[in-house]
Amino acid sequence: MTKRTDVEKTYNYDVIVVGKGNAALCAALAARDQGAKVGMLEAASTDESGGNSRFAGGVMRFAFGGLDDLRKVIDITDAEIADADFGTNTTDEYYDDLFRLTQFKTDPQLSELLVTRSLDIMVWLRAKGVRFIANYGRQSALVDGKRRFFGRMPVEVSGGGSGLVEYLDKAAAKADVDIHYKTPAKALVMDGNRVVGVRAIQDGKPVVFAARCVVLACGGFEANPEMRTRYLGPGWELAKVRGSRFNQGTGLRMALDIGAASHGNWSGAHATGWDLNAPPYGDLNVGDQFQKHSYIFGLLINAHGKRFVDEGLDFHSFTYAKYGGEVLKQPGQFAWQVFDAKVSKLLRSEYRIKMMTKVSANTLEELATKLEGVDAQQFLKSAREYNAAVRDDVAFNHTVKDGKGTVGIEPPKSNWAQKLDTPPFDAYATTCGITFTFGGLRIDADNGQVLDVTHEPIPGLFCAGEMVGGLFYFNYPSGTGLVSGAVFGKLAGEGAGRAAMA
Repeated sequence: MTKRTDVEKTYNYDVIVVGKGNAALCAALAARDQGAKVGMLEAASTDESGGNSRFAGGVMRFAFGGLDDLRKVIDITDAEIADADFGTNTTDEYYDDLFRLTQFKTDPQLSELLVTRSLDIMVWLRAKGVRFIANYGRQSALVDGKRRFFGRMPVEVSGGGSGLVEYLDKAAAKADVDIHYKTPAKALVMDGNRVVGVRAIQDGKPVVFAARCVVLACGGFEANPEMRTRYLGPGWELAKVRGSRFNQGTGLRMALDIGAASHGNWSGAHATGWDLNAPPYGDLNVGDQFQKHSYIFGLLINAHGKRFVDEGLDFHSFTYAKYGGEVLKQPGQFAWQVFDAKVSKLLRSEYRIKMMTKVSANTLEELATKLEGVDAQQFLKSAREYNAAVRDDVAFNHTVKDGKGTVGIEPPKSNWAQKLDTPPFDAYATTCGITFTFGGLRIDADNGQVLDVTHEPIPGLFCAGEMVGGLFYFNYPSGTGLVSGAVFGKLAGEGAGRAAMA
């Protein structure tokens, strides 16, 4: 808690937004729409700016009932409609996925906002200049001559997460939003119980950004090893960071320091399978391609040569965000993904980049000698037991949960279980890559205002994005993060803008 002094340089705005990812940019644009003069504080340089959004794949999970809703978001030709089944993601289906994956712990008000406003936010983003396209590359396949979309996610941002930030950057420039790069926030400025600005560092000197309202949208603590270990538990300091190195939990600390209420799954995080030898933080030149999400078609093998999860429990969209944590629990914090030639064409694009840890062999016996760190004999035993347990009476179909599972082994493989019997065999070494943390702040669902520990609004303080606690517990449905960031970014920006201009 700090007070302004007259010796520091001071900027004056109606609304200050801390952060410059998707949620922050949506907040800034929404505040401008209310007539507020808006400044943004970005800890990173221009080249590294954009937060975790820059590293996202760009898929968007929103509620839609059919083609009429999709046409509000993307341009679909008559030929595409004739040749494809885009499916649906009704509000009921969206709720079912979100409730099931969070074990029904998701905050009822926040989840309702996310689901019911998800289509509207896509339309709003499109109006701000964001371009969306059909998600042909990752969520569709040809089935009997027709393109079928699966996983209830047929839309992505053109250019992925980096494209989204680029579109929103252009919208912010057009709206005359001021962006201060290499200006990390350090503390909130208080006048009594009201937030009236942000203390930051700029060009190595302390500076104050005075404002009637502040929106915190600067991410979680996933890039902070100390905080990961404190809140997520022992071993989490060893995880690699999939995204921005600047998400150090500063915004959360700033808010907690003035009495903000914490909310949500502070011991939980979105964490996926990530290349074993990837750099410690995200690389914008590679983006999300260090991920390895096709494990559903193969086996996950630990150092003991054993399987440890049901690889085919569900589509990767509904298991990938928790299986990274399962890999972290294994000896040495790694696992090999093993495939045979039958599924090589089904592996996602990230399995074909140059920078990956891969071995190949013409027999399982030869492959066993190449799986570095793995008990070779136990791996062969595990592979043979798995092959013997695969059901032969069910047909393989990768576009649905096909029920082609195993019988009599633990853990089972519930879907997409095929014998490892067709060379060449390929294996990819993975570890845990953390994307974002689930714990955050408690907000007022009406306007995005941060609440204190007595659940009373903190005057002048709002938050959005990864900093909103209470949405995700234990797991996460893919494509929800960017949509959630936009929904709550717009909510907080509108709330801050209205309060500042009142």
